[in-house]
Amino acid sequence: MWFRNLQLYRLPAPWQMKIEDLEDQLTKRRFVPCGSQDPESRGWVPPMADGALVHSVASQWLICLCSEHRLLPSSVVKQETEERAAALELTQGFKPGRKQMKDLKEEVTRELMPRAFTRKRKVFAWIDPKDGWFAVDVPSVTRAEDVLEALRQTLDAFPLTLVRTENSPVSAMSDWLAGGDAPAGFTIDMDCELKSVTEEKAAVRYVRHSLDGDEIKTHLTEGKLPTKLALTFDDRISFLLTEKAEIKRLQFLDVVKEEADGSGESAQELFDAHFALMAGELKRLIPAVLEALGGETRAD
Repeated sequence: MWFRNLQLYRLPAPWQMKIEDLEDQLTKRRFVPCGSQDPESRGWVPPMADGALVHSVASQWLICLCSEHRLLPSSVVKQETEERAAALELTQGFKPGRKQMKDLKEEVTRELMPRAFTRKRKVFAWIDPKDGWFAVDVPSVTRAEDVLEALRQTLDAFPLTLVRTENSPVSAMSDWLAGGDAPAGFTIDMDCELKSVTEEKAAVRYVRHSLDGDEIKTHLTEGKLPTKLALTFDDRISFLLTEKAEIKRLQFLDVVKEEADGSGESAQELFDAHFALMAGELKRLIPAVLEALGGETRAD
């Protein structure tokens, strides 16, 4: 159980929701597979098979949203509809009208939907009720919003807010690269993306390339701004910080994973050990990142 991305949000600290109440409310929207005519379905499933919907280890919670989609390409529906329309034209002696075409398309969709393959996707979210962190393991805000929307539909109240910092990530990353020095506790790695703010939107991307030379400073002087920067925290976690304060490409380094090895013999014990260790590392990483961005600004 190792997250690869963090879309990070704020809950009241501490969050007053009791784990029993959260479990009860998630149960009302437990995942049910797609019916024969359902294009999609989503709901909550246990993070561990046959476990509770809220998996708890050392007061850290894990929940999982499961989505199922029927794969019925529009091109397949269109082709079948056109073939039936051609046959109907021969029968009635004129081309089907708009209403007939609409009815044909709906008929084709109804017939093909039960035969369409389905694809399932699970998304995990970590909740730290004491310190008020909520993070979704997805690479984009759009996919995180699916989880947030499901929670808003599930919970009686979900007081979530965005995480805001005094300095923008772009400004902070520019300072770190210009000065050739990362904030305390961090090291700058070898991946970076810089983009121009001009209409041309010129961009340059460095992969496994030293970022401490004059070349980077020249790009900054010419007006290109960093939108992604690879960093390592405390020699334990590497990640990619983006202009939107997203944390992507999370990697818990060997020194961290070695601490979890041998922590349990069963699959559940190992899962719990990994989750507990991951949560503990994130509880150190997140405040450090926010502090490097000038500190968190909280709404009054």
